[in-house]
Amino acid sequence: MNGRSISRPAEPRVHLGDFLRDELRLTGTHLGCEHGVCGACTVLVDGQPTRSCITFAVACEGREVTTIEGYDDDAAMQRLRQAFTRHHALQCGFCTPGMLTTARDIVLRLPDADEARVRLELSGNLCRCTGYQGIVDAILDVLQQQRDTPDVQFEKLRQRLVAPRTVALKRVDAATPITSPSPGRSAASDTAAVADMPEVDPVAMAKAKAKGNAIEVHFDVPHPVDRVWAFMGDLPAVASCLPGATIDSHEGERVKGTIAIKFGPMSAAFAGAARLERDDAARRAVLRGAGQDSLSKSRTQGDITYRLEALGADSTRVHVDMIYALQGPLAQFSRSGLVKDFVRRMVADFGKQISRRLSGQATSVDEPQPTVSMAAMMWSVLWNRIRGWFGRPQ
Repeated sequence: MNGRSISRPAEPRVHLGDFLRDELRLTGTHLGCEHGVCGACTVLVDGQPTRSCITFAVACEGREVTTIEGYDDDAAMQRLRQAFTRHHALQCGFCTPGMLTTARDIVLRLPDADEARVRLELSGNLCRCTGYQGIVDAILDVLQQQRDTPDVQFEKLRQRLVAPRTVALKRVDAATPITSPSPGRSAASDTAAVADMPEVDPVAMAKAKAKGNAIEVHFDVPHPVDRVWAFMGDLPAVASCLPGATIDSHEGERVKGTIAIKFGPMSAAFAGAARLERDDAARRAVLRGAGQDSLSKSRTQGDITYRLEALGADSTRVHVDMIYALQGPLAQFSRSGLVKDFVRRMVADFGKQISRRLSGQATSVDEPQPTVSMAAMMWSVLWNRIRGWFGRPQ
């Protein structure tokens, strides 16, 4: 904790934000919405911005946590604090600790960020006072300072942040239950345990469907149905069309990999496994999978059923039915109707990528892997809803 080793007992249900304030008296971490939305409680966990109000304290065992009180010798934060003062980037100060933490992540991770990118990255931190302009100006000021007069310590922080992290995965028996890390056990071990658990609990799926956690969508592909069916059976190729998805291993109809999402400073990477069940005669398949985010310990499982319908000689409709269950701190986001709209938009983009691949527009080696930008997609969804409510001007 802020460079010091700390050991305290904590109930499994206690969130990191409450632990910081009540047990360690680090009251610089502010709790606002306590739903992971406003960003006031953002701290660093292993160098990554994290919502302390929806992260369990026990999930941080063996990790490095940095709060606003722990930046006294941080070169990036020194420049940010001066810039925030210079550009009047704070008023009441309630959002400021979380805002500074996110701003630090931006200036270190995105040295060439422009105003639009800065605003996108800040979208997960809310401020009721400033109107954001001063905050944006302060971040852009620090980025320009580092370009004009580079600080050696600042640059070392940047290199440390972007350096690849290597972890050793140890195979764990499939029957091993997934729990918060025990003393001496790393998150990598949890990831390995998840990767060996492709089975989906049918009872949980039935409950998820009863709760309304089911989505039915479709998209059209301008290619013959047989060609689309053959492509949909190639799991690595399909994964390359899904933003944020990577496959680590592939054997027959089973795959192991990760799906990563990012919403402002909040990010999750669900590592797990999936199994594909195909019915070639009916051109119907079911992808059953389960995964876990190593940081928040949120778990997800689901069935994705897709069925192909020939609309014509060169046109195919792909029907997608999804049933999903989400447990843990991130489960609250599955209850919003916006999530369903977001998934529909994501499936539509997935369909576009499939059409692109079938048309021969393969992704080049130098082209970056597409990622899930929840902020941009959510804004698009909200804008479409607003247009639907008020109607488009003629």
